[in-house]
Amino acid sequence: MNTTDQVIAIIAEQAMLEPEDVTLDSTPEELGIDSMGLVESIFAIEEAFDISIPFNANEPAASDFDISSVRTIVAGIERLRAEQG
Repeated sequence: MNTTDQVIAIIAEQAMLEPEDVTLDSTPEELGIDSMGLVESIFAIEEAFDISIPFNANEPAASDFDISSVRTIVAGIERLRAEQG
């Protein structure tokens, strides 16, 4: 399973949706993921990819990780994997 498919599966699970209901352009808000769900998604992604995501739930805008859409989350994970790998 590639990075995109894994991220979509994790986010779909958090949003209680089917993976086919999640697109790269979906935002957490559109999927009904609240801040707690977003934190749980980040933890699940960290575990799945064995990476550490620089995300501050209290100040998402100050984090060096763009969570504005599924596409930016995937791009951020791939960047972190390259840096941490």
